[in-house]
Amino acid sequence: MMNILLLNPNTRADITELMLTVGRRAVSPGTSLIPLTAPRGVPYISTRAEAQIGGAVALEMLAERHRNVDAAIIAAFGDPGLFAARELFNIPVVGMAEAAMLTACMAGRRFGLVTFAQALGPWYEECVRAHGLWERCAGIRMLDGPFREIAEVGTETDDLLVELAMRAVEEDEADVLILAGAPLSGLAERVAERIPVPVVDQVVAAVKQAEALLALGLRKATAGTFRRPDAKPTNGLAGPLAARLEHRDA
Repeated sequence: MMNILLLNPNTRADITELMLTVGRRAVSPGTSLIPLTAPRGVPYISTRAEAQIGGAVALEMLAERHRNVDAAIIAAFGDPGLFAARELFNIPVVGMAEAAMLTACMAGRRFGLVTFAQALGPWYEECVRAHGLWERCAGIRMLDGPFREIAEVGTETDDLLVELAMRAVEEDEADVLILAGAPLSGLAERVAERIPVPVVDQVVAAVKQAEALLALGLRKATAGTFRRPDAKPTNGLAGPLAARLEHRDA
C-alpha cells in the first residue's frame, strides 16, 4: 500500500478536489492519494512573492504529515518549496511541474506550456530554468483575457486554450504540450483528440512519477547538496517545522 500526499499549497479546496479526482483515476491498485489544502495563503499562486509564501506553507504542511505518508506531491505548477522539501524530508517529494516536464521530455524533443493567465508566464519560465529544462522548452503561451472563476477556468476557456496549443505546435514547433496550472488538471484528457501532439496531464504525471520513485526505493542522500541540513536553532516557526530544522523529531 502506497500513501501519497497530494499537497496543494493554495487555499482553494475545490481545486484540491479537482486534482484528487484526476489523480485517483491514474493511481495504481494499492496506491492511496491523501488530499491536503493550505490553511492560509492565496487562492492560486501567480507571482514570485506568492510562490515564496506557498513554499513556506508547504514545508509546514510536510513537517506535520511526512511521517504518515510514503511520498508527497507539491500540487501547484511552479513547484513552490520543492527543493527545500527534498532537502528537509526523507520521503520522495515530487513537483507537479517537474514531473510534467520530465514526462514531456520522454515524449518529444521540445515541450510547450499553455496556461490561463499572463501573470503566470515569468514565474513559469523561472521554474523551467530552475529545473534546467529551458533548452527543451519551445515556449510558454498564456491567455490574455479575464476569467470568471478560477476553479472553472479549464472549462470556461477550453476552446481558447486549444487555440493556443495549436499555435504552440505550429509556430513554436512544440512536440509535446503541457496544460499548466492546477485549475487545468484533467483538461488534457478532454482535449487531447483536438491537438495533434501528445498532451501531458500534470497531475497524472506527478502521480506516476511518485509511484515510480517509491518502486525504485532510492535512499535519502546523506551527502551532497540534498542531504538533511545540520541542526540549527529557530525562533517563531510552526512547531513541527521547527522540530524538523532543530532535529528534535529524529
